[in-house]
Amino acid sequence: MKNKRKNTRVPFQVIIGLDFPDRSHAECETADLSLKGVFVLGVTGHKLGENCLVSLRLVGSTSHLTLKMKGTVVRVEEDGLALHFYEMDLDSFFHLKNILYYNSEDPDVLDEELSTQIENFQDTQ
Repeated sequence: MKNKRKNTRVPFQVIIGLDFPDRSHAECETADLSLKGVFVLGVTGHKLGENCLVSLRLVGSTSHLTLKMKGTVVRVEEDGLALHFYEMDLDSFFHLKNILYYNSEDPDVLDEELSTQIENFQDTQ
C-alpha cells in the first residue's frame, strides 16, 4: 500500500480523549502524531468521515497541559483509527509543533512542511 501521507509522523505515545457525538473514549493511547493528525490505538466502531473533539493530554512532573483539536476519521483499522485535524487553536498548534520538533529525526523537513502549509493557507485568504 502506497504511503499517501504529506506530513512527517513521529512515534509519540500519550493519553488522548475522543468525544464523538454518540460516545466518548477517555483513556486511549496514540501510536504516532503529525501536524495534521494522529493514530489512536484501540478505538473501534467508527466510520470514515465521523467528527470528534480531540483532547491530547501532556502530563509532566510540574505541569499538565491539554491540547484541543477537532478531528475527522480518515482511516479505520483493526487496531485503531487515524484522525485528521481540521481545526485547533493557536496555542495547541504551537505546542503540537514543538512536540514534533523535539521528537523528529529531521526538524528541517518539519520546517518545510510548515512553510508549505502557511503558504497554502495564505493562498486561500
